[in-house]
Amino acid sequence: MRNGNAERLAARIETMRADLVALTQDLIRIPTLNPPGENYRDICDYLDRRLTASGFATQLLRAEGTPGDSTRYPRWNIVARREGRMPGQCVHFNSHTDVVETGKGWTVDPFGGVVKDGRVYGRGACDMKGGLAASIIAAEAFIAENPDFAGAIEISGTADEETGGYGGVAWLAEKGYFSPERVQHVIIPEPLNKDRVCLGHRGVWWAEIETKGRIAHGSMPFLGDCAVRHMGAVMRAMEDDLFPKLAAKSTSMPVVPDGARNSTMNINSLHGGQAEPEADYTGFPSACVPDSARMVVDRRYLIEENAEEVRGEIVDLLEGLKAGRKDFDYALKELWQVSPTMTERDAPVVVAVADAIETVLKRPPVYVVSPGTYDQKHIDRIGKLKNCIAYGPGILDLAHQPDEYVGIDDMVESATIMAVALGDLLAGGAASAKVGK
Repeated sequence: MRNGNAERLAARIETMRADLVALTQDLIRIPTLNPPGENYRDICDYLDRRLTASGFATQLLRAEGTPGDSTRYPRWNIVARREGRMPGQCVHFNSHTDVVETGKGWTVDPFGGVVKDGRVYGRGACDMKGGLAASIIAAEAFIAENPDFAGAIEISGTADEETGGYGGVAWLAEKGYFSPERVQHVIIPEPLNKDRVCLGHRGVWWAEIETKGRIAHGSMPFLGDCAVRHMGAVMRAMEDDLFPKLAAKSTSMPVVPDGARNSTMNINSLHGGQAEPEADYTGFPSACVPDSARMVVDRRYLIEENAEEVRGEIVDLLEGLKAGRKDFDYALKELWQVSPTMTERDAPVVVAVADAIETVLKRPPVYVVSPGTYDQKHIDRIGKLKNCIAYGPGILDLAHQPDEYVGIDDMVESATIMAVALGDLLAGGAASAKVGK
């Protein structure tokens, strides 16, 4: 019975292959760059037309007042719901619609949706417009094959995941859209590979470190105090002490790739002294000793750690410098923090997707944890819904890279797996005792 349903869904989705490719291309061709948050309404309008035509009731929702929201760059989201013919549980597919900057090194048009060698290329192809397209095709195919299904299917396209998700899933969760009473299962089609079930992600702690100095004439630096040199001491202490300590920490979480099973920290930005001039400025800088230098750090931590410990490592480093370095002074500003999360392997959505992978691909699934956070954090923390995973087509390493692409065969197979899992979840094929807990 189950294999027969999977075969019918696979056959149906194969007939929709060209539609899946065209849908992915259309989504890529809407350049939803974030920051600043361009064309969010355009992509929501596109999804509205598509999903309304497929029988979904849609809501277009602006997250007014959230970070980045403005008249020029409003934070628009879409939530679409298709009710079954009988009551039952709800499966929600959530995809973010924003993409990061293109960067340099592309050999194809980043927003052209070029198809070649069995791949669709473009910014967001992998992360995660290919996954969004696959989830839509999965839902449409499932409904076509099972018109009398019980329960409900939801598909959302949400803003700002690339900058924290506060104008998207976080806002929707605060409004109750991810409450366990409304939604019981969530699949986020992030690009973790078609045979992987992603259970969660590491934690993140961002902060800005400022070192302070005293301005003086650059020809007499001995009369001032160079904040950049103080920041150099911070970087030296990180290299000599902090980075080796982080590399020595490891986790039992199945984080991929292997290097992310250790604690890591990235120096996200560094600035000292005068502001960068405008691109068309042809003058010279003035001769000043910088009285401020700022560094933003991006610390990723493990489920075995906690935010207080992470912050304490930075504070201890800075306080050590203050005690031992003449005139050293600093300020530390925490920017944001998210705790690690990991769904249990026997949760209903995990079981359903894992079984579907084995049915369709004829091999067991691989369980992984993402090195970086994604919107599961808000569904867990704000929505209080634990029954959530990431599963979708695409290769994680291609995200944010030039010549980003998603494989067409991978999208077809992932869509089939999503459709099979959808059938299991709506039929109650997976144990439901842990839903929402």
